[in-house]
Amino acid sequence: MSTIVENGEGPQVRDTRTENLPTIAAIYADYVDNTTVTFAETAPTLADWQERLTDTTARGLPFLTAEDHGEVVGMAYCTPWKTKTAYRYTAESTIYLSPAAAGRGLGTTLLTTLLDRCTTAGIREVIAVIADNGNKASERLHERCGFTQAGRLTGVGVKHGKTLDTVLLQRSLPA
Repeated sequence: MSTIVENGEGPQVRDTRTENLPTIAAIYADYVDNTTVTFAETAPTLADWQERLTDTTARGLPFLTAEDHGEVVGMAYCTPWKTKTAYRYTAESTIYLSPAAAGRGLGTTLLTTLLDRCTTAGIREVIAVIADNGNKASERLHERCGFTQAGRLTGVGVKHGKTLDTVLLQRSLPA
């Protein structure tokens, strides 16, 4: 199991608090505006993020924040994969780091902690939907954390004038 450190010294992963949402919103908005990593074309508002945090935690699913020396540098959370009740043990993971935090192992710590918390929440399967935009960093991160490729959806997204595929990765968790 990953350790959640809360001493304020160096990198740590912990539950997201409302006061973290403006920074989380800014990190994600940069991806929305400047990349094809997410298919979102309009950044969620702060109220949208609050609703997402409230809904996620009310479902007993994790919504985590990564900090480095007290500065929010990333987030990860899970949402239900589909609304049909038969999917109740399957969740979709989301993870984003600020560009300055990339390449330092924080993504692995954040995703590993998310998976541990999913196990505690009774989730058995975690799905990652990754834009195939030529940058393989997210795929490599997920593979390091035990995800395997489960499929590809071709031409399902169009953003910034580019038609994009998605790669589906899946990780089984202990029951």
